[in-house]
Amino acid sequence: MNNLAFIELRDLRLTTQIGTYGPNDTKPDVHILDLILGIDANQVLIARDGMEHVFDYDPLISEIDRLAGDGHYETQERLMTRIAHACAAYAEIKTVEVYLKKAPVRQGNGSLGVRLLLNETATDSLR
Repeated sequence: MNNLAFIELRDLRLTTQIGTYGPNDTKPDVHILDLILGIDANQVLIARDGMEHVFDYDPLISEIDRLAGDGHYETQERLMTRIAHACAAYAEIKTVEVYLKKAPVRQGNGSLGVRLLLNETATDSLR
């Protein structure tokens, strides 16, 4: 394995609809995404400045926004699966860590999340 560098996206509030809730259930106010992408260190340790030498994450973030708003999800896991596939579509991405949490969980407090870690082999298997 080559040396890795990491792109970290933290606390991205997603505009999404996840879950089914009854009248007495606590419905989350927010769904928050953390994403850590392992890329080849050569895309960070660059000899010259310029976007052509680095990984451009903006298109991926746009795709994540599109996926989040792409209808109702029954589970957080389904949206996470789609985000993982979107990440794997980029050959530059070697490893993926997705953490999606919702808040509040009960009576206006707490958060609950699911974390997915994909090493290089697992990321390759999604391609």
